[in-house]
Amino acid sequence: MGKLALPEEILLSVEKPARYIGKETNVIIKEKDKVAIRFCMCFPDVYEIGMSHLGIQILYDMLNQREDIWCERVYSPWIDLDHIMRKKKIPLFALESQDPLKEFDFLGITLQYEMCYTNVLQVIDLSQIPLYAKDRKECDPIVIGGGPCAYNPEPLADFFDLFYIGEGETIYFELLDKYKENKAEHGSRLDFLKMAASLEGIYVPQFYQAEYYEDGMLRSFLPKKEYIGIAKEKIKKQVVFDLSNTYYPKKPLVPYIKAVQDRVVLEIQRGCIRGCRFCQAGMIYRPTRERDIEFLKRQAKEMLKATGQEEISLSSLSSSDYSRLPELVYYLIEEFGKKGVNISLPSLRIDSFALNVMKQVQDIKKSSLTFAPEAGTQRLRNVINKGLTEKEILEGAKKAFLSGWNRVKLYFMLGQPTENEEDIEGIAILSDKIAREYYSIPKEQRNGKVQILSSTSFFVPKPFTPFQWVRMCTSEEFLEKQRFLNEKFKEQLNKKSIAYHWHEAELTMLEGVFARGDRRIGAVLLSAYQAGCLFDAWSEYFHYDRWMQSFSEQGIDPFFYTTREREYKELFPWDFIDAGPTKEFLWKEYENAKQEKVTKNCRLACSGCGAGKYQIGICIKNR
Repeated sequence: MGKLALPEEILLSVEKPARYIGKETNVIIKEKDKVAIRFCMCFPDVYEIGMSHLGIQILYDMLNQREDIWCERVYSPWIDLDHIMRKKKIPLFALESQDPLKEFDFLGITLQYEMCYTNVLQVIDLSQIPLYAKDRKECDPIVIGGGPCAYNPEPLADFFDLFYIGEGETIYFELLDKYKENKAEHGSRLDFLKMAASLEGIYVPQFYQAEYYEDGMLRSFLPKKEYIGIAKEKIKKQVVFDLSNTYYPKKPLVPYIKAVQDRVVLEIQRGCIRGCRFCQAGMIYRPTRERDIEFLKRQAKEMLKATGQEEISLSSLSSSDYSRLPELVYYLIEEFGKKGVNISLPSLRIDSFALNVMKQVQDIKKSSLTFAPEAGTQRLRNVINKGLTEKEILEGAKKAFLSGWNRVKLYFMLGQPTENEEDIEGIAILSDKIAREYYSIPKEQRNGKVQILSSTSFFVPKPFTPFQWVRMCTSEEFLEKQRFLNEKFKEQLNKKSIAYHWHEAELTMLEGVFARGDRRIGAVLLSAYQAGCLFDAWSEYFHYDRWMQSFSEQGIDPFFYTTREREYKELFPWDFIDAGPTKEFLWKEYENAKQEKVTKNCRLACSGCGAGKYQIGICIKNR
């Protein structure tokens, strides 16, 4: 099998040792002495979650297409191995070569969710790389961050050398060529960072300085004097212009153990036309771009052949909006259905086509349908620009029941702007109305009892959304809303057919701090990590008391970042990033929300969001 970083006695003592040995199907092995750059890509969570992430699969394949680059992978060691590595001072290692990360040129960390931030510090720390970027020496790897959370990189700014703002397929090769050039000229670490700062989409935190007013609000955020002319005042998001002529893995990695999403993933489009006002992804991934259907057919065939997987998932923020979805789905059914390949269709709007397809690709007796109304009343759905009416929800549910389904999952959010008690009660009422649709069907046509599972998450205002200005509820307010709703569920006629689940309010509060935080939050993050906070997204390891103690020790009020309503002119920590949609457009949408006005989706009418400057995708198709 080749050398392993961990001795056999350690591997046999930890849960799921296959997380740490590499050697998966389609793994890429190179001779390290024959490459110029060694790059380790990190997903800062446990292996099973990280192996399900498409972005890393794309970049892994893309970087390894170059003979002079070897891209490897690392994930967060689980709690058991974390303890052993600290006790025995074993440096964190890459899966492919089993070499310590501190020997690499780059450590690239994807930032998908705010509650993985202590895991980011874990990975850097276990790698025996200095946690603060300012303390790193010439021999230390360049630590670079990317992903959706990089659109407000400030809470992590002190720990990263670089951030990559945008889609990874665009600038990486230019960045790595700059590194090779600097290395050939015997340049320093600082010399490389200056070269990197010249590239669009690259942000070097140590070149910037934040200043604050006495009340704690941000007064200015500009390049330091010595870096004026080197560091840009505005970092522009980078986007892929042609999704059908870019990098996509033909031979995806196949995990040894069951991953969260153990299937081939086919990304059919990027972006979303809908414009939900709470949704960060729908804003930062604009404009919507589709992949060519012939490209998708070829990719599906090659990936299934190379992996032996028995399921293919069509990935998109809103799969129903892919213009050639029926053609693609029927092709996949005809081509692979008889071979026992299941087809997964997340993010579908439940209409006649969707139900017809799902009847062909799902076992109705074992599966459930998912609706995401997000709000319980039409008024609040208009506020958030959901673009979904109660009539559409009930008609979709009725069609599903008539087609044989009897299990429905419903997703809602509590604490959204302008929400009142009628809106909260509306969640229980709408859940009951869906159950009533089932019982309106003659008994002989029903498929047993109906099961409605209603779940609520708590609303978090995110950067680059129309709700980035709004006040977020406190944990106590969230819990009061949840208790009120729970009582309303008990009052419904079909209460025995409805189950209600909810998220943790304290975890949501912390997510809100990191979502809209500034550089001062970094000190709290480090303090909490040193106090033992790790795997915060896993409820059994979340220690709210340790976090509150860390805020107190650093003299920082977490509620300054969460429960405070912002004014239009306030300077945000992320305002130096151009993510496409303009601040003027987002404010206009916020005003529309307060007036309960619906904005048409991008296919029906251009709302002038600002993403049109890229002149691609939906922005040029419907001019």
